[in-house]
Amino acid sequence: MNKSRTIIFGALIGAVTGLVAAVLLTRRAEKNESTTAITSGEGLKLGVLIFGLLRTIASLDDD
Repeated sequence: MNKSRTIIFGALIGAVTGLVAAVLLTRRAEKNESTTAITSGEGLKLGVLIFGLLRTIASLDDD
């Protein structure tokens, strides 16, 4: 795969993942009858998980 196709494919995956996350967040808020705000603790957990995912993706070709 060339560089441009890889970047476009990654951007599409990121957009779809973000859309799914937003849908899940709004469903949770509707279920709990609250707002869609993310607490600082949830944001920190999410950031650590995303950082770990990116680190894993970056190391895929290191084997």
